[in-house]
Amino acid sequence: MTAADINIECEPSRRPPSGIGIVHLGLGAFHRAHQAVYLQRHLDRTGADDWGICSANIRANRTLVDQLRDGDCRYHVAEFSDSEHVTLREVTALREALYAGPDGPDREALLARMSDPAVHIVTLTVTEKGYFLSPASGELLTDAPAIAHDIAHPESPDTAPGMLLEALARRRSAGVPPFTVLCCDNMPHNGRRTRRAVVSLARHRDGELAEWIDASVAFPSSMVDRIVPAMTDADRTRLAGLGIDDPAAVVCETFSQWVVEDDFPLGRPDWEADGVEMVADVAPFETMKLRLLNGAHSLLAYLGALAGIETVDAAVARPAFRGLLRHYWQQEAIPTLSLPAESDVAAYTDSLLARFANDSLRHRLQQIAMDGSQKLPQRWLAGGVERMTAGDEISATALGVAGWIRYTAGTDLNGQPHPVDDPMAETFATLHRRHGDDPAALTDAFLALDAVFPVAMRDDRLFSRQILAALARLENDGVESAIAALTLNASDRDA
Repeated sequence: MTAADINIECEPSRRPPSGIGIVHLGLGAFHRAHQAVYLQRHLDRTGADDWGICSANIRANRTLVDQLRDGDCRYHVAEFSDSEHVTLREVTALREALYAGPDGPDREALLARMSDPAVHIVTLTVTEKGYFLSPASGELLTDAPAIAHDIAHPESPDTAPGMLLEALARRRSAGVPPFTVLCCDNMPHNGRRTRRAVVSLARHRDGELAEWIDASVAFPSSMVDRIVPAMTDADRTRLAGLGIDDPAAVVCETFSQWVVEDDFPLGRPDWEADGVEMVADVAPFETMKLRLLNGAHSLLAYLGALAGIETVDAAVARPAFRGLLRHYWQQEAIPTLSLPAESDVAAYTDSLLARFANDSLRHRLQQIAMDGSQKLPQRWLAGGVERMTAGDEISATALGVAGWIRYTAGTDLNGQPHPVDDPMAETFATLHRRHGDDPAALTDAFLALDAVFPVAMRDDRLFSRQILAALARLENDGVESAIAALTLNASDRDA
């Protein structure tokens, strides 16, 4: 594809003199295509001199930091509405890029920056597993090696909660008011969960410090929404055809949404003017997004991968998968939502199908499938328990769980291998070795994983039988036949 093939719009950006008022942990593609773009809009609109971003990579990947530094922390975002329309944007809101991963040279520089009185907000996109909370109970995983390290060595932390704790401790000692902690990860009540991680860790260090954090630090919740696939060589080639030679560039969809609880004691940018929705309670928005968008993504990820499908758009191009999503939304997910009266959930799900069908993104199912043990409790299982408690049907959820269990075996239904990228991958491999020839025992073993499944699901024999039946259909008849059986049964029940 060349520039002559598509309609290109360029959003000019400027770089006014700007201090650093925000530190971000998790220098990945999503942050650069979402939060940083909103800050860029703010800087372009206001010429503000106090809300630049310092972004830090705290994982074991220094390459991106070096690429950004080599480019003066400037990079490009290509926003595709479809394969023929793209908006190109240069982002200059980043003022500093740090590498604070394992043995990273910038660990102390990051803690010093977070301790700086000029920093009023610290934001995070470190994925669900980066908070080291049990997906099922929400308790801090104190036996995780990284958390054990932070308990033993609190002044040189490895984890995001540990870094927040150390920086807040330094500010308290120096008499500097605490920054606001704004979680931007896909977790329900993500502000409360982030508070729980930091306060729980603080109790191992200093009870008074823990109480001060709990009483004095604001942890507003937020909901973020934009599809940002992992960059591939094909994406870089595509951007080169548009005249963009930028190793730090990102590709994303045009749609973007950010809903934030308005609790910022030290102040914040006037984000409302830049498209951010500032609200008193983000819970209805985050639940809708988690169960409708993210829940649907996970259904496509596991069942699509088992069918040998590579991307989201290729999956929703098949009528069976579109029918599955509509069934899941209408019969299982939407009935669990409590939405404002003005919400048009039918229009929202229609828009999701249109976004999923955007073939310019080539959003890989394997990317979505990562960390299922951390994602499924909030995407499927919490709503599923609500339905079970009320005596309602959750057959689509059961099919999804069956697909996930089969996916964790590490091959699709044709025997083609795929990676299982999950903190519990070794546990899954052990269960498949022990019970791979006994689907009933395998199902029971997975449901017994209390880090993933609520007790109500583990003990519900109807649910386990539904999973077992779905596993058999997947293995014997294939994914689309399993979906057809589900939707046919639903039609019979409704008749």
